[in-house]
Formats: sequence, C-alpha cells, structure tokens
Amino acid sequence: MNTTATPLSYRDRAVLRAVAAGRCKISGNTGGALVVDGRFLSDQFAGPRLAAAGLIDAGSHQGPARLTASGEALLAAA
Repeated sequence: MNTTATPLSYRDRAVLRAVAAGRCKISGNTGGALVVDGRFLSDQFAGPRLAAAGLIDAGSHQGPARLTASGEALLAAA
C-alpha cells in the first residue's frame, strides 16, 4: 500500500463507491483502465492509481474490480 498521505478527490471516492457497488470491471487490454457500467472511465489513470494506492484489488488485471480492506475502510470513513 502506498503510505503517502494524498487525500482522495471527490472523483476517486465516487470510483470507490462504484467499485463497492459492483459496477466496475478492470480492462486487461488497456493497462488496467476501469470500465464502469460498460463504458470506459474518462480518467484512464484512476484505476491504476487506486490499485497502486492499495485501494482496489487489480488481481489478474482483468475482470471485476474489488475494493481491498484498505479501500473498504477508507470508503467507510468518508
């Protein structure tokens, strides 16, 4: 997990909520970009950034996106 204290943006929190709701998939063809409700997220760096921060489990880099325990805790505290 990235231990730097960078606050999450409103967009990042919205992405985490969408992941928690089961609305996101990780596209293996595009370096880990997120697909939300069947459409690519306009911020193509959000998925890799949140995965690098340890908030999203990128797993095999393809398939459903899932929150990590840290992501769930951060979302619950927000």
